[in-house]
Amino acid sequence: MKQKQIIVFVLAAIGLLVAPLVLQSFGNAWVRIADMALLYVLLSLGLNIVVGYAGLLDLGYVAFFAIGAYMYALLASPHLTETFPAIAAMFPNGMHLPIWVVIPASAGLAALFGILLGAPTLRLRGDYLAIVTLGFGEIIRVFMNNLDQPVNITNGPKGLGQIDALSFFGLSMGKKINVLGFELASVSLYYYLFLVLVVFSVIISHRLQLSRVGRAWMAIREDEIAAKAMGINTRNLKLLAFGMGATFGGVSGAMFASFQGFISPESFTLMESIMIVAMIVLGGIGHLPGVILGAVALSSLPEVLRYVAGPLQNMTGGRLDASILRQLLIALAMIIVMLWRPRGLWPSPEHGKALPVTKP
Repeated sequence: MKQKQIIVFVLAAIGLLVAPLVLQSFGNAWVRIADMALLYVLLSLGLNIVVGYAGLLDLGYVAFFAIGAYMYALLASPHLTETFPAIAAMFPNGMHLPIWVVIPASAGLAALFGILLGAPTLRLRGDYLAIVTLGFGEIIRVFMNNLDQPVNITNGPKGLGQIDALSFFGLSMGKKINVLGFELASVSLYYYLFLVLVVFSVIISHRLQLSRVGRAWMAIREDEIAAKAMGINTRNLKLLAFGMGATFGGVSGAMFASFQGFISPESFTLMESIMIVAMIVLGGIGHLPGVILGAVALSSLPEVLRYVAGPLQNMTGGRLDASILRQLLIALAMIIVMLWRPRGLWPSPEHGKALPVTKP
């Protein structure tokens, strides 16, 4: 059995490494779809800590995504030096801080906001917690949209552009390179970076799940009162869950800002939060393979449906808008999956089962 698992892992690793080289031959647009799928996997893994492990329904998770993205954009774009003369005097060549400063700053700020969100919601559960987190996500988006007056910090609805691409030891990921005769486009370089981050995040999530902290989170998820009665510090563990999940969101936001080169509040709407929650529910709450499957399926499906919506639009004589038709097909697919597999496409085999009783 172990030998079969090793073979499957090796084949999957080879497939993931070769994927961008194959997709490049069909155009960089397909590699970009794979990049965004990996980013959504990273976001889903972070939200899975809050929703899947600790059982805290968070509908404002996109706020941490936005905080990480704006933090990176402000520290790696000319906006602050053009707006504030004092900062321009400190950085005469422009504020282009290295990745070792920008990404920890994005992750740290998102984690801080995660704890700030968690603190006032410790006594809330279920629908009430969902409403508060939803409001938090919308407040952050509105702040980003309006922080251009009286002091221009976020540039408001115009967004932030000219964001630096990531660079490692002088290698800029914004330019294509040649490796052993293969030409790797910028989107392919980002693919490998996102893949490394996803693998690292999966290892962290798996180790967390098996740790004492992970088991305590699951105890809170199943029955918070019983967990508290058993001596589990539910307050600290809930704050830790919010902070850990927000850290993943902050790093994802920083990657998104670097990859896009431009961000605006429109990228961080409530619909994004709902889609990330849907990815976890559709794949299988609390089960890492299911979460990854759900994220890849829901992030890729809208792009694949472009090739279905076009012909259907032509069949109706152009009376149906292609974008609306795509959303309709996505919703239909989700309803069918949830009716067919109510626990998700790949649910955890242990979730909801009692421990085996051993006879004396």
